[in-house]
Amino acid sequence: MENAFSDRITDVPKSFIREILKVTIDPSIISFAGGLPNRLFFPVKALQKASNDVFAEEGNDILQYANSEGYLALRQFIAERYRKQEDLEIPVEDILITSGSQQGLDLLGKTFLNEGDDLIIEEPGYLGAIQAFAMYRPRFHPVQVSEGGMDTVALGGVLNERQPKLLYTVTNFQNPSGISYSDGNRGAVADMVRDSSCLIIQDDPYGDLRFSGTRKISFKRLLPKNTVLLGSFSKTVAPALRLGWLVAPPPIMDKLIIAKQAADLHTNSLVQRILYRYLCDNDLDAHIATIIHQYGKQKETMIAAIKEYFPADVQYTNPEGGMFLWVTLPAGMSSMALFEAAIKKKVAFVPGTPFYVDRKDSNTLRLNFSCSDEPTIVEGIKRLGNSIKGLFYKQEIDRCLQ
Repeated sequence: MENAFSDRITDVPKSFIREILKVTIDPSIISFAGGLPNRLFFPVKALQKASNDVFAEEGNDILQYANSEGYLALRQFIAERYRKQEDLEIPVEDILITSGSQQGLDLLGKTFLNEGDDLIIEEPGYLGAIQAFAMYRPRFHPVQVSEGGMDTVALGGVLNERQPKLLYTVTNFQNPSGISYSDGNRGAVADMVRDSSCLIIQDDPYGDLRFSGTRKISFKRLLPKNTVLLGSFSKTVAPALRLGWLVAPPPIMDKLIIAKQAADLHTNSLVQRILYRYLCDNDLDAHIATIIHQYGKQKETMIAAIKEYFPADVQYTNPEGGMFLWVTLPAGMSSMALFEAAIKKKVAFVPGTPFYVDRKDSNTLRLNFSCSDEPTIVEGIKRLGNSIKGLFYKQEIDRCLQ
């Protein structure tokens, strides 16, 4: 049976996080592993009312097939939000509703990538994008990101030596690191890409979840004809809706719609209508403000606990928003070994390895702060700190015995 599978599916690994989550089913484990929004802020009653109202007022029509582009009113809402939030004029025809922004990645892979094509991805990078693009067997070119954005020297090297079709970025509160590109870095990246045939994909699932600082300029403003935007309602409303969107100029959109039709005809139109009714009847910005307030407190609690319980030579990011921060252990320390030690102390995280395309181990790890209350965060970081110290002492003993 093994020979029956395509090379494509055989080459793509399982989602590392999904496998880790199986371990964290145990309720005694404190988990910083999942990229999960806090379930306490899902607008259950408001969505239930929106659903009832849609069924009561729109009848049989809502259960029929729909157009591939998505519910027009919802796309208009998204276009208006871009205008208000980012001063971007996005024609509604340039918006495609997708089954989560993850489907947007798949559609872009189908539309642009042949086997062996060059693709630039952040290092560390979003493992969902690595998995989605890996289906099309491109040649990945990782470019390091750190505080302030992408390494422009390394980016220039790839652009000069190769002909990448796509450059995938998460510019705001990046998954996994939590960093954001500065305006200056965005401008430099745009200038470098401007005269190439490379398309920038700006994935922005966390952009509305800003605790501090100011909103940064979009690649869509800097390089409008060479930028595709991805967005999602998963982090601001609810992930179970599986509703995202993609913004692309007309020549690209035409091809994406063909790929969309081949994939699923259209995204769940009933859920689109329910979400739109919710958005009309409720203040989305007020809802997001509540989430921001809580996530900001949870992040500050995690940072304070790290300062108290982690060894001083452990480094970490301090994001201005989003759901994650990134930890760098002392050189030579394995985050995979730390994961094994931490699970014994009933605390879980995601080792850094799956966020790289070419490493078998690393000294980095991702922590999620959005899904645990503050006392749980403190206890979990205390356990993790003890695990780091225990692993460090074990390595020192082993080194002395060699």
